[in-house]
Amino acid sequence: METSLDEIAEHIYRISTYVPAVGPDGLTFNQFLVKAEEPLLFHTGPRRMFPLVCATIARVLPVSRLRWITFGHVESDECGAMNEFLGMAPDAQVAHGAVGCQVSLNDLCDRPPRQLADGEVIDLGGKRIRHLDTPHVPHNWEARVIFEEDTKTLLCGDLFTHAGNGPALTCADIVGPAMAAEELFHASCLSPATASTIRRLAALEPRALAVMHGSSTATRCRDALLDLADAYGAMARQCPANS
Repeated sequence: METSLDEIAEHIYRISTYVPAVGPDGLTFNQFLVKAEEPLLFHTGPRRMFPLVCATIARVLPVSRLRWITFGHVESDECGAMNEFLGMAPDAQVAHGAVGCQVSLNDLCDRPPRQLADGEVIDLGGKRIRHLDTPHVPHNWEARVIFEEDTKTLLCGDLFTHAGNGPALTCADIVGPAMAAEELFHASCLSPATASTIRRLAALEPRALAVMHGSSTATRCRDALLDLADAYGAMARQCPANS
């Protein structure tokens, strides 16, 4: 496996490792480094990927400088290496929403995490990160996303997951490939709140979407979120319980 590094917005770096064995077309596993006075990492990758991710971060800044370790929800590809990063960065702290901390992270983290309220902002010094609770979207009770307010980049976790090994930034449609991946993996939780939660993110009018599995985009971001919400809304209406 090889890991690439690309700047997808000002001082926001995509760290990407393509794993060809996942699904028929392979899957990228992406982390995002926000370079600021208090650097932030969104997603750690699994523990076995830690050496690759760590070496790639070091191309931008010393890993020991990391201040915040963040992720969308508690799964190994999102936070499997969090304690390894806490060990490498003495001032780092995991930051997550209340449910994630109370249900899992207060126990799993080697150092106590910082619990964030919905809408709470962390000033990184040069960047501002807003925490947004998105329970069960795309899955897991503690799910959340973060929004970098200066560049208007939505770090959207598993939303828009799509297969293959595309470019770091694409101008192509990502909704169609995301729905194809949904049909393949059946990864999302469909509920009456799924579409409305995604529309709430569209109201932020992001200028970039940082996607965990697949290409990120800086094209038609608000429209992509609205189209994704419509697609999931249609799927929810087709569920047997709603028919």
